Amino acid sequence: MNRMIRAAAAQIAPVFDETGLGTVGKICRTIADAAQQGVQIIVFPETIVPYYPYFSFIRPAFRMGAEHLALYDRAAVVPGPVTEMVGAAARAAGMVVVLGVNERDGGTLYNTQLVFDATGELILKRRKITPTYHERMVWGQGDGAGLRVVDSAAGRIGALACWEHYNPLARYALMTQHEEIHCAQFPGSLVGQVFADQMEVTIRHHALESGCFVINATGWLSDGQIADIAGDPALEGPLRGGCFTAIVSPEGKLLAEPRCEGEGLVIADLDFGLIAKRKRMMDSVGHYARPELLSLLHDRRPARTVHYPDDPPEGVEPDSLQDRT
Repeated sequence: MNRMIRAAAAQIAPVFDETGLGTVGKICRTIADAAQQGVQIIVFPETIVPYYPYFSFIRPAFRMGAEHLALYDRAAVVPGPVTEMVGAAARAAGMVVVLGVNERDGGTLYNTQLVFDATGELILKRRKITPTYHERMVWGQGDGAGLRVVDSAAGRIGALACWEHYNPLARYALMTQHEEIHCAQFPGSLVGQVFADQMEVTIRHHALESGCFVINATGWLSDGQIADIAGDPALEGPLRGGCFTAIVSPEGKLLAEPRCEGEGLVIADLDFGLIAKRKRMMDSVGHYARPELLSLLHDRRPARTVHYPDDPPEGVEPDSLQDRT
């Protein structure tokens, strides 16, 4: 209860290169820089590797084929070079790392969140359960197997991406597993100030309801990047604003000045005693719950297109991360 750790939320811009590994290199450098400041857990923005598909927000589907295929070429395979590079950086820094990637699995892309322990081990791979609006033309759907809280060197970690936070049952699934640190990721540089305002309300409410810390990271685009993506000054407006990188306490308080412009880290010390202080008064999955009236059915089986005779029986947890995800 009296444990303290130092956390960081990173607001950074992607690197648009031919391989997608330029962004990964930038992430690894950011991890090393954060380690110099005593950071023990860091959260990066939604699908920052290689970049969020901003093109899908400003182009009709029939005009985004080339950009979609380019994202396929640069997307991460898990496990693969991206997980090796980031895992090595996490291990060298002794830091828990939460990273958003575009994951390619066969012929489908997924919005995927990766959690690396301080040893560099990949301890969670989860996919966004429902891509939002324009994103449905880019990514496939995840499943309930990824709605999982994992133990790490920094504490019990849960994660959701962007508007998954507007699915109260998804959030509740993580609450029931007693997350201590919730890692939220949004794209940033999208929609305008209203997006940042909504984001603040969302993450502060989850901190209060779950009785946990929330580390939220949003991406950032420079003026030059916005111009390149838009290709037309009339399309640049939707790619500005919407950044709110912040860290919130279980009491719903901002623990550091949020970052709404530019690149940089938001850093704060997390006092785990605040979790018990909040839950003593309101534990939404304990003494404040009414399970005989309201309960949640959570199907944690991975979605599969084929089932084999040697698959584990229903209700039996698989042994490996590969089986889990």
